[in-house]
Amino acid sequence: MTLSRADTLDNPYTIDADAVERRFDRAASDFDDADFVHALSREGLFTRMQGITVDAATVIDLGCGTGAAIRPLAKRFRRARIVGIDRSRGMLLKCLRRRLWLTRSSFLRADARALPIADAAVDVVFSNLLLPWVGDPAPVASEAARVLRRDGLFVFSTLGPDTLGALRDAWAAVDEHVHVNRFTDMHDVGDSLVRSGLRDPVLDVDRIAITYRHAGDLFRDLTASGARNALAHRQPGLTGRARIDKLCRRLESGGKLSIEVEIVFGHCWGSGRARADGAVHVDASQIPIRKR
Repeated sequence: MTLSRADTLDNPYTIDADAVERRFDRAASDFDDADFVHALSREGLFTRMQGITVDAATVIDLGCGTGAAIRPLAKRFRRARIVGIDRSRGMLLKCLRRRLWLTRSSFLRADARALPIADAAVDVVFSNLLLPWVGDPAPVASEAARVLRRDGLFVFSTLGPDTLGALRDAWAAVDEHVHVNRFTDMHDVGDSLVRSGLRDPVLDVDRIAITYRHAGDLFRDLTASGARNALAHRQPGLTGRARIDKLCRRLESGGKLSIEVEIVFGHCWGSGRARADGAVHVDASQIPIRKR
């Protein structure tokens, strides 16, 4: 899927999918040592799935990364074949090096917004922190709705708009460029799910705070986890040393550097068909939010 020039001009927070792919390709070798947020959200997804019953023969791990969820999925759905899908070739090669082919699994390089999978062919779509790196959740939700059978399960995590707020604010004090994505609000995600034809979405939120001694430690984690700036409107070229120093001083000015991560969890159900865009409208404020 290619973005037009008009797309990027209309939205300064448009994601550059090719840049995302390059960052995750480079991060693949060390990703498992820096994916503690992915690990927390992955654990949260499996915890939330404990009370859900679904008979599954085919399960997709959409945005599978290095394949950390493949074995837990195979254990959770013992009779199912697990298909790991990712756009990053580096991540998929890491899956193979982990000998995940010994499980009942296979791997496919594809864009989550245009899956080469037949309609209503899948029982479960599991997606851990893919949505933040596609920007607009609507195309992924539409594809999940299309490939899921009726009463199939879509279970996912994403990042909410409070994520990396301190970093966003610090950059805003340094220059006028866009450096940090604005992640989609939970209610807007829910609205996209319903518009796509998925049924009965339930969403809830966890918040975690990560404390760093130095800003450089934050930047190393972001790089190692593939989470550096991949916005289409990012500043071209290298950022000067003076601006990086100013950013670090701003981040560390309170004596400690605390970064908030807002993790949104959700699940919903397939209808067996995808509704045409605009065919139905549901007030997102009426989507049930699970209290914890």
